Amino acid sequence: MNLLLLILVPLLTSLVVLLMPGKQWVRITALAGSVAQLVLSFVLFAAYNKARAGDQNNSFLFEQQYNWFPNWNISLHFGVDGIAVAMILLTAFVVVAGVLISWNVEKMTKEFYFLLLLLSFGAYGFFISLDLFILFFFLEIAVIPKYLLIGIWGSGKKEYSANKLALLLMFGSALVLVGLLGTYFAAGIRTFDLQQLTAFKIPATVQKICFPLLFAGFGVFTALFPFHTWVPDGHSSAPTAGSMFLAGISMKLGGYGCLRVAVYVMPEGAKQYADIIIVLASIAILYGAFATMMQQDLKYINAYSSISHCGFVLLGIGMLTQTAIKGAVMQMVSHGLMTALFFAVIGMIYERTHTRKVDEMGGLLRPLPFISTVLFLAGLCSLGLPALSGFVAEMTVFTGSWEHPDIFHRVATIAACLSIVVTAVYILRAIGKTAMGPLKESFTGLSDAKWNERLAAIILIAGILAIGLAPSWLNDLVRPGAEIIMQRMK
Repeated sequence: MNLLLLILVPLLTSLVVLLMPGKQWVRITALAGSVAQLVLSFVLFAAYNKARAGDQNNSFLFEQQYNWFPNWNISLHFGVDGIAVAMILLTAFVVVAGVLISWNVEKMTKEFYFLLLLLSFGAYGFFISLDLFILFFFLEIAVIPKYLLIGIWGSGKKEYSANKLALLLMFGSALVLVGLLGTYFAAGIRTFDLQQLTAFKIPATVQKICFPLLFAGFGVFTALFPFHTWVPDGHSSAPTAGSMFLAGISMKLGGYGCLRVAVYVMPEGAKQYADIIIVLASIAILYGAFATMMQQDLKYINAYSSISHCGFVLLGIGMLTQTAIKGAVMQMVSHGLMTALFFAVIGMIYERTHTRKVDEMGGLLRPLPFISTVLFLAGLCSLGLPALSGFVAEMTVFTGSWEHPDIFHRVATIAACLSIVVTAVYILRAIGKTAMGPLKESFTGLSDAKWNERLAAIILIAGILAIGLAPSWLNDLVRPGAEIIMQRMK
């Protein structure tokens, strides 16, 4: 498996899109490129499982390394473990669905698809990079398209939302860069290479200073409290595909960075700050849940609920048990699929009703049976219904969190569990008011989902059901990576 293909395919597709003569060819090219990414991700998944069976001791497979800046010991070093493969699969699913859901974009179509594909290029590069400087480079590539997608194709207070998102994410990036440079100069080993850093015992004083910088910097991307304020505004103003990519992919860059860079490289720092992480994650879970109850806009409901659901990721990481870390990764994948589906169906509803206000809708199940069914599935996955991915991921986090016998961890686990009740309230109320009840006369002539919308929804639902009905494949995929991280904690 050549990992360079994972970044070359979206990069070349994005450039070819700019050369296409008409909008229809632009759409076809973007779809072909996204499908190629999905096929490559499945090939990688199969190849990884096969290679792992023959090499149980290697933490990263399919490694490739090319010197880029020898004076600073920076290289294009690529490799994947099961956690990275899971993130790549998630990215591929969301990219295909995002391209399909944007089929009717008329404004600056070339530029729109170019930015979507460029964002996927940055995400793939981030997940496969084993050189932390190159990883940071791809993180920045994944930030720029978000600003433009919201600022140009967004709605509402799009300029304000785009600027707020860019400023906060750049603040997070600055923290990450300071943490990386501090590690490079103060650790006693002048390298950004992940494997060299983990083989070398970084002094405890360096970890004490650099770990919070790295964790908080990446945490900004995954709605770490109190740096979460960009999430509601960014999601509410972004175009549908932009929201799908933002919540489904970009927020997962932060969770992956917290786990792969901060915790994996600096285990002593992780143990020292674990209690603070747990407290902040618990606040985010409860705050996000209760804040969602106050919302009437469907996009704001999904945005605030994302703060709560991403809190489960941080809670699993902060617990520092193998089961909780597996749950954190599974929650990243589950939430990425679920929230992308939720934003997709919200976009479908808004395109037909021209409103996102729950109180202004009702009875949509009759004119929009497919769209309403998708809305129910997304909502039920969000509240953790068994047989859907949300239940599997959250229960794994709870189980891993409960493994700690002390009262502090047990109280945090109970508090997180209580959020499920609140989630059920706002989800059932929102989808009930939207799809059930009397139908307004102005909505009687609405048309149901088009072929591209149906296909996008089916792809995401397939991922949700694949985890919910048969979770063992994902658990087995991420287990070796979680085991290696836990070995670092000893």
